[in-house]
Amino acid sequence: MPNPRLAAIALAAALGAAAPMARAEPPATPFPLLSQRPAALRPQLMVVGVAHFDNPSRDVVNTRVDDVTAPRRQKEMAAIVEALAAFHPTHVAVEWPAAKQDRLDARYAAYRAGTYKLSRDETDQLGLRLAAKLNLPRVDAVDWLDEPPGQDADYDWQAYPATPEAKARRAALTDPAQGARDTAEMRRETLGAWLHALNTPVRLATMNRVYFDYAMLGDETRAPGPNWVGAWHTRNLRIFAHLARLADRPDDRVLVIYGAGHGFLLNEFASQSGAFKVVSPEPLLSAAAKATR
Repeated sequence: MPNPRLAAIALAAALGAAAPMARAEPPATPFPLLSQRPAALRPQLMVVGVAHFDNPSRDVVNTRVDDVTAPRRQKEMAAIVEALAAFHPTHVAVEWPAAKQDRLDARYAAYRAGTYKLSRDETDQLGLRLAAKLNLPRVDAVDWLDEPPGQDADYDWQAYPATPEAKARRAALTDPAQGARDTAEMRRETLGAWLHALNTPVRLATMNRVYFDYAMLGDETRAPGPNWVGAWHTRNLRIFAHLARLADRPDDRVLVIYGAGHGFLLNEFASQSGAFKVVSPEPLLSAAAKATR
């Protein structure tokens, strides 16, 4: 298994879908602090949580996604892109290192020029396709996954279990049966129905609750579990900061395509900070599911 500090868990309303208004000018009175941004001037944020379509197997629990380039799945993918376009995003943000934006720019340019064949991953299948459909100038890279401070051992909850309780907790957290259940769910559903299920508030909250179990893997002298969860929160705060910098106008509408395990925290940070008005993708994903039923 890869460095536990870098592992991510893939357990994982009204939309105002009318045509977008002309870009508004920045408010006459600046609000340099997100916490001071009036509700009426908050841009909209929609987070679409996914499992990783290309099955990189880098998470603690992994869903084995069907080949999304197969004809049936491509029809379903097209329906999802069509549905998400109704949000009229001004930015499409994806799980790609922000420091490597130039590589994403090159891929997007090649795709629009017809010289790049889309891979199976969600950045390509959803991000590039949606941005191109909307004629956006770029797809925005907002990820951060560098090394947190300290030594590997400070975060290695996998090596921690010394007590029977800790061993049992670790075994439950890494139980492959969860991935098998998620895989079975994915394969019996259309992509639209599956993504709709992943993005319900109950499902997002359930995925987030597991991090409190990781935080239990520690004691008074060693705390690899809490350290690892702290690094997870740091990563999501870095992602949030990238998103907040993208949306500098009240009429911005940012659509984020990310591993579903990030969804709960990104929505919470966006809402609690006062930076965004959070919009659920559920109605759009439901429409995509119905289109391919």
